[in-house]
Amino acid sequence: MYLTNKRLLFLAWVVIIFGGCAVYQSAVKSSFPYTSTLVVPASSKPGSTASAISTATSFDQNFGKNNANRVKMVRIVSAKLMSTEPSDYNLGNLSEVRIYLSDNDGQDEVMVASRSDIGANVGNNVVLDIDNSNMLDELVREPEIRVRMVYKVRKSSKTDASVHVVLGLAAYPAPKSK
Repeated sequence: MYLTNKRLLFLAWVVIIFGGCAVYQSAVKSSFPYTSTLVVPASSKPGSTASAISTATSFDQNFGKNNANRVKMVRIVSAKLMSTEPSDYNLGNLSEVRIYLSDNDGQDEVMVASRSDIGANVGNNVVLDIDNSNMLDELVREPEIRVRMVYKVRKSSKTDASVHVVLGLAAYPAPKSK
């Protein structure tokens, strides 16, 4: 058992040393999601379509510099919407949602997730349908990523609701430049 653990540790060390930062950065981008909290105001009218905007953050942006130039083929692999305040806010109050990502000034916006059939009694979590047809390589290199949620209100609420968007990405190491 000890010898096997020692070999695994050595193998991990070799991968880190020879794989360089690209392997590490692709693992970070693929392991830690981009998250954003958006507000659905109580003033939203049933049957109307509205929009909420916030900035997305990720582990590598919070605790170090953005090394996204070391990754390629970045795509969305999962998307989830959760109510945070109040925590029991029924996301079924929204009948449809579309999530867009762009750079901080809203340029080159791409849709990454949506859901057009949210059930009226879905509760406080909704898994969204992803659109991974767009590569997000250039976007993840931006210092800030803007999240825009376009939503249609089914039922109004008495209080503003904060919803948390969690976007999982997959990335591959970029080849070392010569």
